[in-house]
Amino acid sequence: MHRFVEQLAPGDVEAIAAQLYVEMLKAGYTSVAEFHYLHHRPDGSPYDRADDMAQRVAAAAGAAGIGLTLLPVLYSVGGYGGAEPNPGQRRFIMAVDAFLDVVGGLMAAFEGDGQVRIGAAPHSIRQVPPEALTDCLTGLTGLDPAAPIHIHVAEQVRDVEDHMRFTGARPVAWLLDNAPVDERWCFVHATHMTPEETAGLALSGAVAGLCPTTEANLGDGLFPLVPYLDAGGLIGIGSDSHVSVSPLEELRWLEYGQRLSTLARNVAAPHHGGSTARRLIDAVLAGGTRALGRPVGAIAAGRRADWIVVDDRHPQLAGRDEDALLDSLVFSGNANPVRDVMVGGTWVVREGRHAAEDAIAEHYRETVRRLNTFDQTPL
Repeated sequence: MHRFVEQLAPGDVEAIAAQLYVEMLKAGYTSVAEFHYLHHRPDGSPYDRADDMAQRVAAAAGAAGIGLTLLPVLYSVGGYGGAEPNPGQRRFIMAVDAFLDVVGGLMAAFEGDGQVRIGAAPHSIRQVPPEALTDCLTGLTGLDPAAPIHIHVAEQVRDVEDHMRFTGARPVAWLLDNAPVDERWCFVHATHMTPEETAGLALSGAVAGLCPTTEANLGDGLFPLVPYLDAGGLIGIGSDSHVSVSPLEELRWLEYGQRLSTLARNVAAPHHGGSTARRLIDAVLAGGTRALGRPVGAIAAGRRADWIVVDDRHPQLAGRDEDALLDSLVFSGNANPVRDVMVGGTWVVREGRHAAEDAIAEHYRETVRRLNTFDQTPL
């Protein structure tokens, strides 16, 4: 990954992001929380305009028509103990003051834009030591007390072991004890938690940002879904590395992973019985809305008009309505049943097509052809 991103110019990032966002819209996502790492030139020096890369991501979202929560990533050091960044991390590293200047500038630039929300993503305790994290949070709160905050935590067993070695505590527990965790926060992955951490995260009001296809692809492990939901915890879902781009597949993997690990069926279904898909969809709409920091997630007064229309002519949906329709959407077949997508009151996908998809795809293909000299390691 680091070798690949060393090649990317601002225009390349815009072309790649626009293609991704079109694919996301066609799959049924209407908003994206963009964990934006790539700030600097390949040698680590800043662009003439410090927010150039972030603005390219916003331009891509605008071209595609997807709602954007833009989360510049703070990456202070190369690893625990203040390790020096390796060459592949040079484009990510920022001082806290410079980072807050970028965040504040983006907030000013997109003030009043209903399609764009600005937050921040201190990458992890591994990459943002406690003092830098405190300074970042203080500065961010001064800019916007309600700004979304996303952080990677407890993704892999090694993450937990390293965190314990350097801080003496497990990562989720450490954050709950040492950071002002509340409804602004999204703990991305949070895969490896004790029962106490699971209950604590649920009670905090933070959202667990789950990415089941990526977590499966990387062999990360399985989130403790049922005890977390039972404790009142909120979840959102996303595609993270975009190894797959489908919210329905994310939900399917989320449930099926739980079934395989517990040797039970309909794991996420309400305890009194009912639709598994209904509970999952309701959960991720509520949690995703909170994590995005945008008024979406429901057809209601005061919410933005982000709507999905599914193709009721599709055979896998024949004879289905209400909860049975939702269960079929999540658990039946691999064809994409999304027909139309509206974002912020504008139709961006009609009859399965995005109006700009051909032009965006051609720009993407040109970019990939030019970058094709990259020495890719097989998956």
